[in-house]
Amino acid sequence: MITVSEQAKNYIDQLMVSENHAAGTFVRVGVKGGGCSGLEYQMKFDTEQKPHDQVFEDKGVKIVVDTKSLLYLYGTELDYTGGLNGKGLTFNNPNASRTCSCGESFAV
Repeated sequence: MITVSEQAKNYIDQLMVSENHAAGTFVRVGVKGGGCSGLEYQMKFDTEQKPHDQVFEDKGVKIVVDTKSLLYLYGTELDYTGGLNGKGLTFNNPNASRTCSCGESFAV
């Protein structure tokens, strides 16, 4: 399961409105090789679900993830940070053994 903090939900809702996303748009999250720690997070708005996608909904936010990425993301919480190092969505991933300082890549 992938969950969403209240702050992330509010931020995603604001983005959906400000970017004029159509009804049925969801958040797609995934993992690919790369980044300074070996694996890199991916996140985007999408409207096309694929046959082997896994779907989660938390606090009214629909999150879709491919099966392979779910192995690395299971139990992750999407959060929002507005700190001095930048603001935006972050991944609180219990499977990550280390992360880079920017928080965009990780290792297991």
